[in-house]
Amino acid sequence: MVQNDSYTVVIDGKPQGPYALEQLATLKIKSGTFVRKPGMDDYKEAHEFPELRALLGFTFQHTAPQYFASFDQRLLASAIDFFLISLVYIAVMLVCFIFVTEKMERIMLFAAFSPSIILAKFVYGTLAEASKSQGTIGKRLLNIKVTDLMGNRISPGKSFLRNIAKVLSVIPFFFGYLYSFLNKKQQCWHDIAANTLVIKDRLI
Repeated sequence: MVQNDSYTVVIDGKPQGPYALEQLATLKIKSGTFVRKPGMDDYKEAHEFPELRALLGFTFQHTAPQYFASFDQRLLASAIDFFLISLVYIAVMLVCFIFVTEKMERIMLFAAFSPSIILAKFVYGTLAEASKSQGTIGKRLLNIKVTDLMGNRISPGKSFLRNIAKVLSVIPFFFGYLYSFLNKKQQCWHDIAANTLVIKDRLI
């Protein structure tokens, strides 16, 4: 049975182990060697583990992300968020229809407040991407998140700038979104404007 304090180590491109913590001192582990413990979905570099830094004398090295969310992942995450917000909007409208009984008045009410879906998505996106989770429900479901250029959590101000700059990506003809295919970090125009990234989990 694998113990919680056991480690799988990627050596010469192949996962090996599990090893006990004390055994790792006998291996030629470098600070950038990929290591994983039971319960982890992703490998981390050795210097990211406090116990390995203490055992092997590594120092923590904050490196820029290298694994970026693809356009289809980002599009699906946005579609999920839009769907959920639309469900909330429809629920609110149904409650309003209890008090508004005329058919034409219902249609006008529904149409008049439909732009609030876009506003709600903007507000929610701004708050969620600056939160501890670093992403909306849609992004969290796809294991992607918004960061600065070094992979850190962004501030509310930067999140506001990123979301309001999406206007640049929409006009003209959504080219700012399609530009991600030409950018090596898969940034859209609003990412570039706010100096942000959308990154995904690193899996081996």
